[in-house]
Amino acid sequence: MNLLATRQGRAVFDIWRADARRALRRLPRHQLHLVRALAPPRGSFPDFLNPPEASQGLAEGVEAVLSTPRRRLGQEMTVLARAPRWLRPLADGEPAALEFLGKALHGYFHAALAPHWPAVRAQVEADRAVRAREMLRGGVDALLSGLGPSLRWRPPVLESAYPFDRDLRLNGRGLLLVPSVFCWQTPITLTDPHLPPVLVYPVARSYRWWLPQQTGPEPRTLARLLGHGRAVVLRALEDGCTTSEVARRVGVTPATASEHVGILREAGLAASVRDRNTVLHVLTPLGASLLTANGCGRQ
Repeated sequence: MNLLATRQGRAVFDIWRADARRALRRLPRHQLHLVRALAPPRGSFPDFLNPPEASQGLAEGVEAVLSTPRRRLGQEMTVLARAPRWLRPLADGEPAALEFLGKALHGYFHAALAPHWPAVRAQVEADRAVRAREMLRGGVDALLSGLGPSLRWRPPVLESAYPFDRDLRLNGRGLLLVPSVFCWQTPITLTDPHLPPVLVYPVARSYRWWLPQQTGPEPRTLARLLGHGRAVVLRALEDGCTTSEVARRVGVTPATASEHVGILREAGLAASVRDRNTVLHVLTPLGASLLTANGCGRQ
């Protein structure tokens, strides 16, 4: 949200900014004022706007925001340096103000982010694949050492360029790493040190990140053989993923993803393995060969 009101990363974000601003003009002005007030271009913003439930989807994330306890709402909104007086009903947790916030968040997402969401997801999934390989290759040291120029791993400390001096001590709690397309240069953490530690870091992206990914011949070849839905799911399994991850990558419901994976498994193109409470789906050699033969596999 706050990146839209700045000029940071013009080569990377200006085309997105132009598209988003055109779409946002169609929203009610008071919704835009609310979003801008809660996420200013500089300074801190309330932690409740970044709930962990957002990883499950827009509806789940917004519901978590609106379920924030009243006391926490009031406490966290004090971080806003110049909060206008009309934010007081929201800080007090008034139901009408919360309902209005939900509409504003939905409106903002569908106007500014939804048209580019497939490209955003592609960048994030690619970054996760890279981090997973680094972790497998060299463990935590390799993972943390490869997070980018704004983060420096000097065991046991992860240093970051940050607007002000701040120490975040994990005390054995672990650290959730969140890749972000819209994080520009400086990583972001939650303001409250007592919340589970989170570090939002920028992904490596080109200045043409918003363009759709080239899919090669898949729509005319692999899709004819398997059907478009299962062809897309087969490609999604190339790096291995759970049913919910397939659903997010492909943009279908978990039930549809499960059905497609089941048919691919019955055909010998995919395999599923249980790891404790998680089922991971991967390509079989036959499935990988099918992708490669159709020019869709990893080169």
